[in-house]
Amino acid sequence: MLRFFCKTLFITKSIDSTSRHAFFLRIRTISSGESTLGSKDQKNLTISYLMNSCGLPFKAATSVAQKIIVETTARPDSVIELLRTNGFTNTHLANLITKYPRLLFADPVKTLKPKIDFFQSLGFSRDDLAGFLSSNGALARSLQKQIIPTLNYLKTFVYTNENLLTALKRSSHVVQGNVKKILEPNVATLRSYGVPDSNISKMIIYQSSSLTLSVPRFKDIAAMVNNMGFDPNRRSFILAICCMSWIAKQRWERKREAFRSFGWSDDEFLWAFRVQPMIMLTSEKKLGKLMDFFVNDMHLKPSDVVKFPNLFLVSLEKRIIPRCSVLQVLMSKGLIRKDVNMASILINNKRDFERRFVTRYKGEAPEVIKAYEGEM
Repeated sequence: MLRFFCKTLFITKSIDSTSRHAFFLRIRTISSGESTLGSKDQKNLTISYLMNSCGLPFKAATSVAQKIIVETTARPDSVIELLRTNGFTNTHLANLITKYPRLLFADPVKTLKPKIDFFQSLGFSRDDLAGFLSSNGALARSLQKQIIPTLNYLKTFVYTNENLLTALKRSSHVVQGNVKKILEPNVATLRSYGVPDSNISKMIIYQSSSLTLSVPRFKDIAAMVNNMGFDPNRRSFILAICCMSWIAKQRWERKREAFRSFGWSDDEFLWAFRVQPMIMLTSEKKLGKLMDFFVNDMHLKPSDVVKFPNLFLVSLEKRIIPRCSVLQVLMSKGLIRKDVNMASILINNKRDFERRFVTRYKGEAPEVIKAYEGEM
């Protein structure tokens, strides 16, 4: 005699702030030989659950429903309750379940809670921890085989939980880096070029995502950076590796062509990159806009701009134009010489610029205040 067990699933779907619509569906776990609910009904039920309980939008829920089927809500409900208790919002849940839907069926007590407790012990705040865990696959990784060994290895370079916390916040996916297959070989590559451990420590704290590149790719980038003449003892060496690891080869070539179109030679481009590797993270659109302003409005030569590559990292509207307006006011009143080195002044830090050109002259030329605030 065939036996079956019935379970009533209750799902609520929000319609507005005053009314709710309830769906009742009976799902059976049956012996072989009997048919259960049609796959379409199960899929629709799963979509409804993902939307109402996990906060997924319809499109994402439909996609996730291709990978999992929610037949009973006991385990998913307990997982969601644990996550919400630890600060997960609908947005956090949606991000996590979209990427790792099978976590809904993990054991909340034996599997998930120990991982949450471990990261809390590092010093994560409630809000930071929810954001961190929803942005990477830490909860889907083994605590003993992956998470603890990886973080213990990183801590041999950064020493304190505070530094480790900074590293994890800046690059949450580093927790997925395999120590033996990825992290140790890439660190060995850096050491082979003479990069000191103090700089490796800085790389882990501020740009650790680069260390999770495949070993062949990391070796290629390190070799290119070394061939460009970067000093392994300087932080610019690891910064250049990071910049090159974040940019695809085609995009790198497009940006180099952009600098060539400004009239820079290959040697000038290489010099600027060695001084400030971060220029390669600036979009081509912004590069063109800035260079157009420097050459056509400020009447600087491209070779003058090469000497100050940091100019490509600042905002044209919020920094360069207001400062140029201040200098123009002071020149028109004869308070400063007209042949001052504009480019060098534009890269002064905020405090120095205000002291030298705004506060100092606001009595003689009150207009500098409006100019500096972008009102002229």
